[in-house]
Parts: sequence; structure tokens; C-alpha cells
Amino acid sequence: MRFPAVRKLGLALPDVEQGTMYGAPALKVRGHMFACMASHKSAEPNTLVVLVGFDLRAELIAADPETYYLKDHYLNHPSVLVRLSRIAPAALRDLLRKAWLSTASRHESRTRRPPQNSRKRKRASRSST
Repeated sequence: MRFPAVRKLGLALPDVEQGTMYGAPALKVRGHMFACMASHKSAEPNTLVVLVGFDLRAELIAADPETYYLKDHYLNHPSVLVRLSRIAPAALRDLLRKAWLSTASRHESRTRRPPQNSRKRKRASRSST
């Protein structure tokens, strides 16, 4: 599997756009990255970085260390490294959905906040008619 397959799965999720992160292809929800190709030299070729949180990362690596791994550079980031050559499409779809859900919910209130003073504008428009 390569990034075009990742992109196809990711773009099926709401509000997802393709972008870049450190020059590598990335998937973003409302401008926030949730998956990208690893660009750090410590990562193996054809590795995807997915934001999953520290707890899920530990579970994934413990359950399938041939597919999921970690390098020192990523220790302090809530992400897991994924060998795209080893992951099944259904597992990747599920992993991307979890990363998307976590990222989207974390940034939802910042991006969907109603405009300030919207009640005042409604009152003003009603009184002027």
C-alpha cells in the first residue's frame, strides 16, 4: 500500500483535505493533520504517521509490532508509525477513522464557534424593520 490508497480512504471522511506536513503528503481535518507520511530519517521508508494518542499507540504496538512501531523521534508525540506494506486496508480505514475523530473533536469548538454578537445583530435587524 502507498499514500494514494491512504489518501482515498482519508478523503472519504468529512472535512478532510490533502496537504503537506514537513514537505510530506498529509491528511488534515479543518486544517489539522491527523496522518502523514513520515519524513524523519529514523522512520522506515513507506511509513505513515497517525495521531492516535499514547494509550492506543501502546495497544497497537503490543498487538502487532510488525505493523506498528515507534522511533525515539516520535516518543513525545501521540502518534504511531505504520508500515504501509503490512497493514490491511480495513485496519487502515479503522485507524484513520479513529485519528480523524480524535482530531476533529479536539478542534471542533475552535472552528465551529458562532460569530460573536450574533444575538445583537438579530435584534438590531428586527428593530430596524
